[in-house]
Amino acid sequence: MTIKAPPRAILYMMISGLCFAIVHAAVKAVPRIPAHEIVVARAIISIVLTWLALKKVGISPWGQNRPMLVFRGVAGTAALLLYFHTIQTMPLATAVTIQYLHPILTVILASFFLREPARLGQWLCFAVSFIGVILVKGFDTRITPLDLGLGIASAGCSAIAYNLIRALRDEDHALVVMFYLPLVSFVVVGPWTAFHFVMPQGSEWLFLIVIGFFTQIAQYFMTRAYQSDTAANISNLNYLGIIYASAIGFLFFDETVTALATIGIFTIVTSAVISARLGSPAFSGVKDVVK
Repeated sequence: MTIKAPPRAILYMMISGLCFAIVHAAVKAVPRIPAHEIVVARAIISIVLTWLALKKVGISPWGQNRPMLVFRGVAGTAALLLYFHTIQTMPLATAVTIQYLHPILTVILASFFLREPARLGQWLCFAVSFIGVILVKGFDTRITPLDLGLGIASAGCSAIAYNLIRALRDEDHALVVMFYLPLVSFVVVGPWTAFHFVMPQGSEWLFLIVIGFFTQIAQYFMTRAYQSDTAANISNLNYLGIIYASAIGFLFFDETVTALATIGIFTIVTSAVISARLGSPAFSGVKDVVK
């Protein structure tokens, strides 16, 4: 007897999205700690954990395509710095919503640089998802033009990073790709942080550890997802993370969910599921089964 199972990439992205949502909440909970210091703290934890994981499986951490690995690290570091800044200066759900422009940008870049064009139905799903994003937060007057620009820039850097992850799928192990992000973050941001250090106090230490630990899990499953399927099939699933952000914002930061936001969330989820089905092997008649 066999039963149909969802593609592994979808499960990977669901786990990644939940872990990233926990990271976002932890970043929001430490407004006194500057974004660059959070990036460095996260990098230190990730370097140690990834190095141990690579050592356990006997893989060299330095990889094959080092220039592209470094470029992935630079793009990811820039995205993190900008994103953590917007999380601390905007309402959580608003910052996450703006960041979730990156799936659309990811597919656009993949269409040109990876030769992985999305199907027409998927493009329609992306458009519907974008409408859902607007409905979730509406036109939030609390966002300054500068923060909006930084948020969009963060989404653009994320799109570049995700395309590089996809491009590296046949050259370097997922753990190696993961290793270069914190390594580059530490090298680039570490010196600045050393001269602008803010000593964490009390529970802030715990939140920094949570950020590092759950980012590691999120990065691993996100990397596995992008290396197991096309960018077009994976990127729209990022929109599911907005549900986690909305729930956390409501429960812990007193951010209410309006009727329009509820409709937007439903729109995002529906379009994400349809897009994944349109691009999945199962949709084309190739069945993924569990015995």
